[in-house]
Amino acid sequence: MPSRVMPSGPVPSGVVHINSRHTARFTVVGNHLAQHPGLSLVAIALAVHIQSLPAGARIGVKVLADRFPESEARVAAALRELEAHGYLCRTRERLPNGRVVTRTVSYNQPGKPRTDVSPGVVPPAAAPVASAVPVAPAAAAPVPPAVVPAAEQQLRSQPPPQPLPRAGVHGPRPALVLPQPLVPDPERHRAAIDLLSGLRRDEPMLLLAETDVRRLAPAVAAWLERDARPDAVHAVLTADLPGRLRHPAALLAHRLAALVPPPLPDLRTREGAGRPDPLQNCDACDHAFRSPGPGRCRDCRAGRRR
Repeated sequence: MPSRVMPSGPVPSGVVHINSRHTARFTVVGNHLAQHPGLSLVAIALAVHIQSLPAGARIGVKVLADRFPESEARVAAALRELEAHGYLCRTRERLPNGRVVTRTVSYNQPGKPRTDVSPGVVPPAAAPVASAVPVAPAAAAPVPPAVVPAAEQQLRSQPPPQPLPRAGVHGPRPALVLPQPLVPDPERHRAAIDLLSGLRRDEPMLLLAETDVRRLAPAVAAWLERDARPDAVHAVLTADLPGRLRHPAALLAHRLAALVPPPLPDLRTREGAGRPDPLQNCDACDHAFRSPGPGRCRDCRAGRRR
């Protein structure tokens, strides 16, 4: 049966300890951590939790944030505190298969030599391996105090690997600008407003606010100015919509700017450019020549033909 250690003598004020001896599933924590003057309460509690975990347990920021009610920002800040005070050492290593992992080394007493290695874990050559159960310092061989800090400094001096650039990315994409009509036309602008306001009839997700309709109407008018039919514009704006659409105005603005069609070429200019001038009879010498209208040939105009 576990025995209780009751306090001896009256305690005038403050906390009263009722201590029970643990015989299994316990972790010894030094007062240098429990009463550390430079660590926050979250960092102290997190260090105790990490020291109680078995070797190989995952202690990433997301894992700890899912385990405790603290946010990822507070957990990350607490881990940085423990690193700054020597209770943790995190390094990035690349495995033989190319995967980059984070190796975390926990120290139950910073500045002391390694006295125990967790079973089944191969320690790194430059740093000791985490141990949840401390061993008496007297059982360890004396090591100069400068050995462990130098190893920690060597691990921390290694820069983390930089992320590889994605294929096909050569810098930031230029910002898209909504097209504007070259010639203001009230009728075309009104047709653009009607088109945008009526999108919700076929696609309820494309319910736009009035301010968004007025902001996007000039871009639709620019499409109509380029001889795009209203039904074609409607088909482009409503095609292949995602399952959940949170910002319909942003999606329509992107399509209006990225998919704007070019102006249609002038058919009259193209037909007139490839057709030669008709044949005309010179009024002076009656010779045939090509000219848009009747008159004199080039030689008669120059006075070379008599």
